[in-house]
Amino acid sequence: MEVTEQLVDKLAHLSRLRFSADEKIAIKNDLQNMIGFVQKLNEVDTTGVQPLLHMGDANNVFRADELKGSVTREAALANAPIPDNQFFKVPKVIKK
Repeated sequence: MEVTEQLVDKLAHLSRLRFSADEKIAIKNDLQNMIGFVQKLNEVDTTGVQPLLHMGDANNVFRADELKGSVTREAALANAPIPDNQFFKVPKVIKK
């Protein structure tokens, strides 16, 4: 497939982008390189190769839930700049 200046202009229009003449040349070269890479991949014999669904053999590997100690409410509130008896007080961020 040949990448032409008209194709670059059409892609720029569809993507609502504007390019200078130098940028168009660079994009044209980049697109041509990408298409060449894909065409090179098409030359590879993939008969008998199953499609890859996951990058590794591990599927849905989760760690086991372990009950661990936690911080007490008093210890957590000790670090609060404006503590309350039960909650962290924070400045109001939504104004009506």
